[in-house]
Amino acid sequence: MRFRRPPLLRALMALLLSFAVLVRPVVAQSIIRDAETEALLADMSRDLIKAAGLRPQDVQIVMILDKEINAFVVGGQIVYIHSGLITQADNANQVQGVIAHEIGHIDGGHIVRLAEGAKVATGIMLLSMLLGAAAIAAGAGQAGAGIFAAGQQAALGKFLAFTRTQESSADAAAVRYLTTAGVSGRGLIEFFKKLQNQEYRLGIRATDSYGRTHPLSRERVTVLTDSLQNDPAWDRRNDPELEARFQRVKAKLRGYVDDPPQVLRQYPETDKSVPARYARAYAWHRGAYPAQALAEIDTLLAAAPHDPYFLEIKGQVLLESGRPAEALPALREAVERTQYNPLIASMFGHALIATEDRKHHAEAERVLRAALAKDKENPFAWYQLGVIYEQRGDIARAALASAERYNLEGQAQLALLSARTAMSGIPEGTPDFLRAQDIAMVAKSAAEDERRRR
Repeated sequence: MRFRRPPLLRALMALLLSFAVLVRPVVAQSIIRDAETEALLADMSRDLIKAAGLRPQDVQIVMILDKEINAFVVGGQIVYIHSGLITQADNANQVQGVIAHEIGHIDGGHIVRLAEGAKVATGIMLLSMLLGAAAIAAGAGQAGAGIFAAGQQAALGKFLAFTRTQESSADAAAVRYLTTAGVSGRGLIEFFKKLQNQEYRLGIRATDSYGRTHPLSRERVTVLTDSLQNDPAWDRRNDPELEARFQRVKAKLRGYVDDPPQVLRQYPETDKSVPARYARAYAWHRGAYPAQALAEIDTLLAAAPHDPYFLEIKGQVLLESGRPAEALPALREAVERTQYNPLIASMFGHALIATEDRKHHAEAERVLRAALAKDKENPFAWYQLGVIYEQRGDIARAALASAERYNLEGQAQLALLSARTAMSGIPEGTPDFLRAQDIAMVAKSAAEDERRRR
């Protein structure tokens, strides 16, 4: 006979386990890095972050490749947004409402406090198990089983009530931030109505929020509407320029994540708008039709010849189509106009190297080092820098660049090997040697942890 956990106990344990590993949910998911999108999200969230009493430079908005409509925090000051949230949102204001809610979780320290809710629920569950076992030992088997079930029900209810309270607290915080920042709360209401429509389609009862970690969207809409509709900013529209940027990024993201034929159906060639051309450019490029992609891009550049992100995609299409030398003028201007944005600079460095002309190596090294000075957590830039060092014959620093890359990618064994190779060829006591030593220590510890988990 196999031991089978009662349903409520299984549910509670699953919840507790899910929060026990909550700090690493994005490891199995892909983070999307895009200069234009990151700049937009930073501008959309800046006033909301300030309204929460936080510093914009300390809060990151990170996008994950996932078609589900979702956003979450897992500790620290990072808001993770699914790509599906962007592509399914109707306007920038809806995304701002979600960001305000997630900032509420950060400001309230909710992830840290989840341990409190789990501790209380676990205590109730363990107490019920002890009492139930005592009753069974005393000969009251049926009563003992009842105590087990009642305790598990109480523990699960306590934990779910705790998480629902946190969600309601984040909602209330979002209202404060939106009001203080002068941003309309209409988008937040519209977003929850989207979720409400999903609940209807999935057959979730609109009258029962028990057994759920979040309050039902209908309940949230009612409470939030009462709080927000009298705010002076309720009827305020977003800055038209910000909204235009959002529609561009939304279309660009669709071109990047959706199947090319689907994108071309969503944005037919009869649609001559900027977002439509942007989406089609990415779809044509991903479908291996560079001529069609470049035709769309050139039309965009004819109207906005110095737009850095149109220049970026032109350089990308040329580079990835095997024409790196032709990509250099567009990427060089894009880098200059974004003040050496690290993502665009990394692509430019790659293009310089890809020409296979060594006269470009000095510029490539300078550009890549400038990119890494702004964003050290860019494995692609470290890889390209390693290529330069390897071709120059500086094996030790090529190994150090590889160690940096593998460390960022979570490949502990490779990071350790590369760091040790670097240490063997770099003079002791120098900054590069000390950095290799640090990576080796971190990688060794991570590799040992990985072996223990196996």
